Amino acid sequence: MLTSGRDPGIIPRNSHPPEPEAIDGNSGTSQTPRLPRVKEVEVNGNIFKVKYCDTCMLYRPPRCSHCSICNNCVERFDHHCPWVGQCIAQRNYRFFFMFVFSTTLLCVYVLAFCCVYIRKIKESEDITIWKAMLKTPASIALIIYTFICMWFVGGLTCFHLYLISTNQTTYENFRYSYDRRSNPHNKGVVDNFKEIFCSAIPPSKNSFRAMVPREAPMPSRSAVGGGFMSPNMGRGNDEIEMGRKGVWAMAEHGDDKNVGNNERFHVNDDELGDIRTTTDDDEQSGSRPNIHPRHSSWEMSPEVMALASRT
Repeated sequence: MLTSGRDPGIIPRNSHPPEPEAIDGNSGTSQTPRLPRVKEVEVNGNIFKVKYCDTCMLYRPPRCSHCSICNNCVERFDHHCPWVGQCIAQRNYRFFFMFVFSTTLLCVYVLAFCCVYIRKIKESEDITIWKAMLKTPASIALIIYTFICMWFVGGLTCFHLYLISTNQTTYENFRYSYDRRSNPHNKGVVDNFKEIFCSAIPPSKNSFRAMVPREAPMPSRSAVGGGFMSPNMGRGNDEIEMGRKGVWAMAEHGDDKNVGNNERFHVNDDELGDIRTTTDDDEQSGSRPNIHPRHSSWEMSPEVMALASRT
C-alpha cells in the first residue's frame, strides 16, 4: 500500500514555459525566443546537465526523469513498476525494496515449511518420500510456485542491493555506465544505505486534496484597439504552427456560404449589368446616394432589395 499509494516524487508542471535566455537572430525580423535544451548546473561541486521537458515545461533536476507511462517528471526516478501500478522513485523507493525483500523471504519461508511438512508425513507414517508427496498435493504446488517466484523476486532483491550499495537507480544503471570513480552520487556503501533507509523522506510537492479552481469561460468577443475580434483569430499562431488547418477550414466554410448565397438570390448577368451601370453613372455624376461613409451603418441598395424581392 505504501509503495503503490504514495506520491513517488512527482514534480508539478508549469502552466507557462520559463523565460527564454536566448533569441534566435536568424529568423529575420521576427525574433523567435529559444530555450536551451540542456543546461549545466553545479551541485555539491559536481557539474550536472539538466534537460528541458517540453511536456512539463520545466528543467528537470538532477536524477529526475519523465515517465512515459505516468506522463510526469519524477524526482530520482528508478523505474515504473507495472505490478504496483506506480513509479518507483525518491519517496517510495525504500518501501518498494522492503516489499521485494519481504516477498523473497515469504517465498523462502513457504518453500521451507512445505518441505518440512512432507518430511514429517514421511517419518510419521514410515513411507517413502514419493508417497508422502502424493498425500499433500497442495504442498507440491506451493513448492513449485515459490521456487519459481524465488528466482525472480530474489534476483530483483539482489540487483537492488547492488544499486543501493553503489547509489544508482535502475534508469541510471541501464543508461549510464557508472563506476566508483565516475559516479558522483556514490558516498560509500554505509552512507548509501543510510541515505536510502535512514534519511528523512522529503514532503510531497503536490496537494492532491486541494480544490481545483474552475477556469473562467472565454468571451466570444474581445475588444482590441476599439473594435472586436472573433475568438477564432486568437488561435492564429497555433494554426500557423499546425499547418494553418484552421484557415483552410474557414476558407472552405466561406466558399460554402458563398455558394449558398448565390443559390438563394439567383442573380442573372443582365441584372448585374444594370447594377454596374447604375453604379458607374453615380460615380461619374459624383453623387452616391446609397453609399455612406465608413462610420455610418451599412444599408442595402434599392437594386439589391429589388432583386431579393423577386426571389
